[in-house]
Amino acid sequence: MLQLLLTLMLFAASPALAQANWPRQNEADAVFNDFAFASGERLSELKLHYLTLGGERRNEAGEITNAVLLLHGTSGTSKNWLMPSLANELFAPGAPLDAEKYFIVIPDGIGRGGSSKPSDGLRMKFPHYRYGDMIAATHRLLSDHLGIKHLKLVLGTSMGGMQSWMWGEMYPDFMDALMPIASQPIAISGRNWMYRRIGIEAIKNDPDWNNGNYEKNPTHYIYTAPIAAMMTESPLHFQQVAPNREAMDALYRQMVERAARQDANNQLYATEAVMDYDPSKDLEKIKAKLVAINFTDDEVNPPELGVVEREIKRIANARLVMIPASENTHGHFTYNLASFWKQHLVELMKELPPPK
Repeated sequence: MLQLLLTLMLFAASPALAQANWPRQNEADAVFNDFAFASGERLSELKLHYLTLGGERRNEAGEITNAVLLLHGTSGTSKNWLMPSLANELFAPGAPLDAEKYFIVIPDGIGRGGSSKPSDGLRMKFPHYRYGDMIAATHRLLSDHLGIKHLKLVLGTSMGGMQSWMWGEMYPDFMDALMPIASQPIAISGRNWMYRRIGIEAIKNDPDWNNGNYEKNPTHYIYTAPIAAMMTESPLHFQQVAPNREAMDALYRQMVERAARQDANNQLYATEAVMDYDPSKDLEKIKAKLVAINFTDDEVNPPELGVVEREIKRIANARLVMIPASENTHGHFTYNLASFWKQHLVELMKELPPPK
């Protein structure tokens, strides 16, 4: 459902088309046998689909020195990073992540896109993955499959932003810099958890869900799916695109139709994956330079809580940037408009040490 909003609104905000293919653009899969999850569950074959742009640069020891990791949000996939409002701003010649200069790795997280997920056949027997599992699997993708021992940067948006904080704690020597966007380094709580709980319970209480053993996707819960849009899009923009009841009714119906095409178990697992998220316990472990980017009209991560300002003081070489609301921002989804925050990425990249 959130992906529908990206299509309807963010592409409309970025009329320029993204390149059809970026330098050395490639897609592939990595398969890890007998993958162990933190829950104790195991999967005989865990597949991670991923996208790469650019080429490796190596030092005299043969080590890759120019790798960057990009992480997508809960409702997205690696393809999100190819939308014009991101790709044209980040990967073009001279841009902060110039695809001729960096080797950019963009995975589909567990449960999304081309990676292993419940709808592949296991349904509710699929391991109940959490963010820690997603990070551990991506670390194996980088180190074991691609041979990357160190990253210049980990940059993530929304769920990817939350995972960026965790990356800095779980693998503190693995990257030079972190840029978590549209996230907060505390456990999910308050309204943020309430709207997720609504989504979880709507699926589990759908009479057609049948404990996840359905032949046809459940169709009752989908009428509550647009509640997430109320948390993620700015009220100002909703008023602009739907200035009357009829326009909003039409948009609501489109959101419901989109939700009907998503697999309910996939959605349920992706929402529940956040349950282990609480980087506030180990923020002092982060060694990389860190620049957090948030938006003043983001209702998912409301600045009124003041939690980022409080917690970021525990991290050396860290700072917070707040992007002010305007008629052109999109609340939480402003993370997909790199024009609002890429200058801070430019500044961060300039602060990093040259490759060894």
